[in-house]
Amino acid sequence: MKPIYVFGHKSPDTDSVCSAISLAYLKNQKGINCVPKVIGPVNRETKFVLEYFGVDTPSYLNDTKVQIKDTKFVKKAYVNENASIDNAFNCMKKFDLTAIPLVDDNKVLTGYVTLKNLAKYLVSDKRDEIKTNLKHLLQTLDAKIITNFRNDFEGRVQTVTFSSDAFIREIKLAQDDILIVGDRYKVIEYAIDSKVQLIILTRNRVIPAKLLNKAVKNKVNIITSSYSSFELCNRLSLTNFISTINETPKPKTIELHGYYSDFLALTKKYNYNNYPIINNHNECVGVIKLTDHSSFEKKKVILVDHNNYEQSVEGLEEAEIVEVFDHHNIGNLGTNAPIYFTCQPVGCTATIIYHQFIKEGVKIPKNIAGLLLSAIISDTLLFTSPTTTIVDKESAFSLAKLAKVDLEGYGMEMLKAASSIKGMSVTELIMQDFKSYSINDKIYGIAVITTMDFDEIAKNIENYVDKLNEMSDLQYEAVLIFIVDILKEGSYVLYNTDSEELVANAFELNNVKEGIFIKGLMSRKKQILPAIMEELEK
Repeated sequence: MKPIYVFGHKSPDTDSVCSAISLAYLKNQKGINCVPKVIGPVNRETKFVLEYFGVDTPSYLNDTKVQIKDTKFVKKAYVNENASIDNAFNCMKKFDLTAIPLVDDNKVLTGYVTLKNLAKYLVSDKRDEIKTNLKHLLQTLDAKIITNFRNDFEGRVQTVTFSSDAFIREIKLAQDDILIVGDRYKVIEYAIDSKVQLIILTRNRVIPAKLLNKAVKNKVNIITSSYSSFELCNRLSLTNFISTINETPKPKTIELHGYYSDFLALTKKYNYNNYPIINNHNECVGVIKLTDHSSFEKKKVILVDHNNYEQSVEGLEEAEIVEVFDHHNIGNLGTNAPIYFTCQPVGCTATIIYHQFIKEGVKIPKNIAGLLLSAIISDTLLFTSPTTTIVDKESAFSLAKLAKVDLEGYGMEMLKAASSIKGMSVTELIMQDFKSYSINDKIYGIAVITTMDFDEIAKNIENYVDKLNEMSDLQYEAVLIFIVDILKEGSYVLYNTDSEELVANAFELNNVKEGIFIKGLMSRKKQILPAIMEELEK
């Protein structure tokens, strides 16, 4: 069974990452295959937490779009370029295809043959030209070996259609000729003397010992088939290598990890019935049929710490959302079927995950307890944030015991590690905890930076404002940064130039300026976003 991906929002913070890891662990303990992922770069605080408790950073998930590998394509639907035409046609019938990809010995795509190509060949005047090997001759012609001196055969087919004397008199046989003959021993002897490369006897006939000895001496290959002359004439050309009728050495292909939506666009342009699928090594892995392309398996996901499209992975609309665990307001998420949706008014998603462990009766190991505790400390700013609930505090104290750490001492150490902005660029600081919101069909961006060193940011306020103005010009109606200082219990505010009035009205401020400090403002979820939304709805 394919895994269910568990991940948080685009700007992974400690809550989203640690909750994803912990929930995936819980699900796996219950026999559900889950893999934690991140969909953005992990910040310093989260790195500190993961290193402290010896947990690997989850791998990156680029998107959840449906890929060709998720579709029910026809696997291993191809033939070697040296297969016989007969074998290739049987393969088409087996897989119900109107065309078949050709591959070399390394499965690298070398061509593409359609039923149209095959029909064209069967009515052409090239059917008396043979390029094949002994294996194909024996299989396709239901034949047995009488003498054998070579494996590959390439030449012109001759068939005895009139008297032996007339044939010997009129037809000059060459060493590259292939002769179909019955019991006309004079013609057989003539062919042996001419040292033709192959004699095919009809209806399982044999030849006298005298002629057999001469054939061995002249190294003439002889096989005997169960078919008649007429049947052999029709079937012999089917022994040819399928590559001999390959008219499309570079067919239009689909990449195994390519997007399903791109494939649909391609089908409208080319309208082929079958498309070869190749992997990253240019190996053919099968065929996707136009008639079957709508049959696919969506990627299954569980969302933590968010529940809207703007903050989630690209292509979420193409995924199957199995479950959501969150502590924010209900976003614009939509599903095609009912799902488990757990959203509680607590300060941290990890609090919800902790109680899920208790509900499921799963023991919490030390490292997972440490991750859940760290997430609660981060989101509640060590219980100073107005979003903090008694449930968060009680959960944190219980987790601290399981993680075997001093809650207050570890919490301050973690927050100090998180508050350092040394060496970080303006863009890195803005994007480390940045969220987008769709309000009244417009996009708003809100970044939160937790640090006790606002003076460092104040030195470069102009650079921050320039970056916010740039972001506003490109995409956002307004872009705001709130620099939270947990010691002063408030936030400094930076904003794009055109958003000065929005900031003033939303937070009831006079004499607004870049870097203004708002006492008591510490929570994006409970204070910042509601105030902005209320102002925009006026």
